Amino acid sequence: MDAIQQHMIDSYRAAQRGELPPPLPGRHDWGVVREARERRRFEAVIAGRPAYGRRWAALRSLVGKLGRSGRSGKSRKSRKSGKFGKCRPSGA
Repeated sequence: MDAIQQHMIDSYRAAQRGELPPPLPGRHDWGVVREARERRRFEAVIAGRPAYGRRWAALRSLVGKLGRSGRSGKSRKSRKSGKFGKCRPSGA
């Protein structure tokens, strides 16, 4: 049974009992996502961790580790050669 079918059954039961029907499926999804994000930030602050930028910091450290261990200096230089790797004179 999917969410629409369950909603139809719940709406039928609410009508039988004279109650308000339940909200449509998916109506409050973004609110739940926002609340979960705020809860995670709150718990980070309480635990003494930074509340913002944790994912980017983890990604930066992971990319930094991969860059140091997985590649040689020669491949980096060859990637920079070309029109984007050249510097312009300071007067131009």
